[in-house]
Amino acid sequence: MNDPIDIDYLRQWVGRSETREQYLDPFPARALAGLLDRADVPGEGDALPLPWHWLYFLDAPSREGTGADGHPKRGGFLPPVPLPRRMWAAGELTVHEPLRLGRVARKTSTVRSVEFKQGKAGALVFVVVAHELEQGGQPRISEMQHIVYREAPAAPAPLPPGEPAPAGADWSRTVSPDPVMLFRFSALTYNGHRIHYDRDYATREEFYPALVVHGPLLATLLLDFLEREGGATTPPAHFSFRAQRPAFDTEPLGLFGRGEAAGTALWTADAAGMVGMTASARYR
Repeated sequence: MNDPIDIDYLRQWVGRSETREQYLDPFPARALAGLLDRADVPGEGDALPLPWHWLYFLDAPSREGTGADGHPKRGGFLPPVPLPRRMWAAGELTVHEPLRLGRVARKTSTVRSVEFKQGKAGALVFVVVAHELEQGGQPRISEMQHIVYREAPAAPAPLPPGEPAPAGADWSRTVSPDPVMLFRFSALTYNGHRIHYDRDYATREEFYPALVVHGPLLATLLLDFLEREGGATTPPAHFSFRAQRPAFDTEPLGLFGRGEAAGTALWTADAAGMVGMTASARYR
C-alpha cells in the first residue's frame, strides 16, 4: 500500500447523498432474461424481478475517469479509499412493492458509514451505502450495500481456507459461469472491472487463478434459482447475501437451497465443496 489510511478524512463522506431518476427500459431486463436462459421475459408494465434493479441507475464514467483496473477512479460520491481492491461483499434488500418496467423510478443513495480495520491480510476499509428506490412517489426497495476495500497481494498466494458447504439441501443446480456469461453481465451492469473479462489482467496483475465471477451475479443466480426451484408463489420480501470466497470461470458452480422456518437458506459451492456465497430469503 502506497498511501496511509486517513480514516477521519474518509469519514467526511458519511452522509453524502445523490439522487437519480431513470425510465426503466424493458431491454436490460430482456437481456438478463436471456443470460439466465429464462423463458418468461418481463416486459412493459411487468414487475421487475429481484435484484434486477442492479441493471439500472448505473455510473457511466468516461475513459479518462476510469482507473487501470477498469473501476471508476477514486473520489466523487464514494470516498477515495487508497486501497486497490474493491468488492461488493454483502447486501440486504427489503421489497415494499416491486418496481415496474416502462415507468420512471427514482433512486437515492447515501453513504452511511466508513470504517477502518487491520486484518490478517492488511488494511481494510468498509463502506456502507443505503439505497432507497421509489416509483410513483411510493417506496419500492430499501437496500444496504457493503463495500470492502483492501490491499492487493504483491505475488500469487493461495486462496484462504474455505468453509465446507452444508449438507441437506432441498434443491440444487449446477451452472457454468463461462467467460461469455461474465462478459454479458459486465456489459449489462456497466462494470468495467477487468478481473471479470480480462484473463491476463486477472491472473498477472491481481493474481487470481482465473476470471472472477461477480458477487452481484452470484446473488442474481441464487435468486433466479430460488424462483425456479424453491416453490414459493411470491417473491421474497427480504433478501440478504454475503460473499465468503471467490468463484471462477474455470469450474462449475453449485447452487443450493434449503427451506427453513424463517424462510430459505441459499448458498453456492465450488468444485471442492467450499462455500462461495451464503444468502437468506424471507417472505411476508
